[in-house]
Amino acid sequence: MPTARPALAARGAVAAALLLAVTACADNSPAASSASSPSGRPQTPIRPASTASADRNTAMNIQVTIDGQPVAATLNDHAVARDLASLLPLSLDLEDFHQTERIAYPPRRLGVSGAPAPAAPKAGDLAYYAPWGNLALFYRDGDSASADLIILGHLDDRDNERLANAERITIEAAP
Repeated sequence: MPTARPALAARGAVAAALLLAVTACADNSPAASSASSPSGRPQTPIRPASTASADRNTAMNIQVTIDGQPVAATLNDHAVARDLASLLPLSLDLEDFHQTERIAYPPRRLGVSGAPAPAAPKAGDLAYYAPWGNLALFYRDGDSASADLIILGHLDDRDNERLANAERITIEAAP
């Protein structure tokens, strides 16, 4: 057995070196960005400030046509807004709700995983009310933030009078 000990020690040294190499590489590898936390949720990799803005996704420019009049608008950059974008172009009839917003129902419910933190709606906001599955175009500021109401984007031109009386809306990618 005297020769077994040096062979075992050599294998242990090789295994330790391999483990150190893998561990050192893992922090900088692309695979590290898909690592999960103990809760099973993906963790965001830490990146130097100089590259963070270059890698960021940007909001989507859209055109909203309200009763035949085009208005520039922007969809926010989150999963629920991207799900709405997958339905575009979309034309819907509007109805008033609570003298604050015009609502319509898209052809299917939007997925709400990846929704942003709740925010109080403002006049000109395009939102999604998850419990009912409807889109909402606010012509007045909403009362308060709600986890059920997801702000999808906003209109650049907020003509509240035109929004309050809108009967039909078309949402499409900006030309």
